[in-house]
Amino acid sequence: MELKEKLVSSFMAFENTIDIDSPVHDIRVDAIKNFEAEGFPTKKQEAWKYTSLNSVLKNDFSVFPKETGALDYKDVKQYFIHDIDSYKIIFIDGKYSSHLSATTHDGIDVCLMSAALNKPKYKLIIDNYFNKIATKDSLSSLNTAFSAEGAYIHIPKNKVVEKPIQIIHFSTGNEAALMLQPRNLIVVGENSHVQIIERHQSLTDNPTLTNSVTEIFANKRAIVDYYKIQNDKQSASLIDNTFINQKQESIAKVHTFSFGGKLTRNNLNFYQNGERIDSTMKGITIIGDKQHVDHNTLVHHIEPNCESHQDYKGIFDANSTGVFNGKVVVEKEAQKTNAFQANNNILVSDKATINTKPQLEIFADDVKCSHGCTIGQLDESAMFYLRSRGIPEKEARGLLMYAFSNNVLDSVAIPEIKSRITKLIAQKLGVNIGFDL
Repeated sequence: MELKEKLVSSFMAFENTIDIDSPVHDIRVDAIKNFEAEGFPTKKQEAWKYTSLNSVLKNDFSVFPKETGALDYKDVKQYFIHDIDSYKIIFIDGKYSSHLSATTHDGIDVCLMSAALNKPKYKLIIDNYFNKIATKDSLSSLNTAFSAEGAYIHIPKNKVVEKPIQIIHFSTGNEAALMLQPRNLIVVGENSHVQIIERHQSLTDNPTLTNSVTEIFANKRAIVDYYKIQNDKQSASLIDNTFINQKQESIAKVHTFSFGGKLTRNNLNFYQNGERIDSTMKGITIIGDKQHVDHNTLVHHIEPNCESHQDYKGIFDANSTGVFNGKVVVEKEAQKTNAFQANNNILVSDKATINTKPQLEIFADDVKCSHGCTIGQLDESAMFYLRSRGIPEKEARGLLMYAFSNNVLDSVAIPEIKSRITKLIAQKLGVNIGFDL
């Protein structure tokens, strides 16, 4: 049985495990019908022209994983940003892990999506926000149909969350192949501020496919600082669908660090619904072997006096493939928009490939918008300069590639994240870049 048919036939069994009187029951039913009609995306679709899921979908994925035992913290400590105090929402094979988590209801709600979907106290938030900005494409619909576990974060107005929130999904490999569909809902009230770190991590080489959906609502003057660390095993594939709705004078930043995994697709969508909004999305991709990373971004400028900044750097070695498809839409009413988009790439190997397509759709006449992309190799004159001062070739190449990606790290607001990413970059480049970390 193909995966599509397996998922559709499994939906009824899934429904039997949850409360059909749930306020999202009808939403789930409509979503599975949409997925059944559309199926998985193919390269015939323009947005998926350079990314094929065929090699991933051939696995016989388990949709409902068996019960797994607890993980010891010492066995997974390396995957936490453990040198900072934080709230933690941890999942093991799609199931919430209470002993690894540290949640709270003390003035803010950092808890489980399953609780929010089924408890009356959360009904108002669910009714107003759940599935309101996630698109109705086939993969988002599939996630909506099976939405149960994930992170629910609600920050009321005028709250500055003093500790970052870590969301980590572990796959133990107890299944020969496993499909996970986490669903996150994050609502940040007026004048509130939150920092969130997200990671998906396999613990064995068994194939894993994660189809994740995250909806983020930044209300007036809210600040959302979001970090995605993607450094999984080469048997793991991730489709990350993130949707951000911003209100007046809010600031939302998403940093995506893609270093590992078989296939990674990041669908990142910003919708600006108010004036004086700032949207930032930055990313670093460093991959090799036959890895594939695809960044598909959208910024929709709807009202005037707003800004958006996109800066993605890619370093591709061996037979790796990169894709960047960035789109900025400026509506007629969105005068005084300032939109910047850049995608710069280095091909370390002659066999590596990058497909990049920056797009601007501008319907306003008083704007500052720019976009551009570069694809090339390391600067030979810079290499000669470093080599002439006694720096070995390998270290010289590493220093140049680190410098190439460094401006993305400059905007990281959490020092421990910057330190962790710097170490990962050095590890990926195979050099000691000489910084005191």
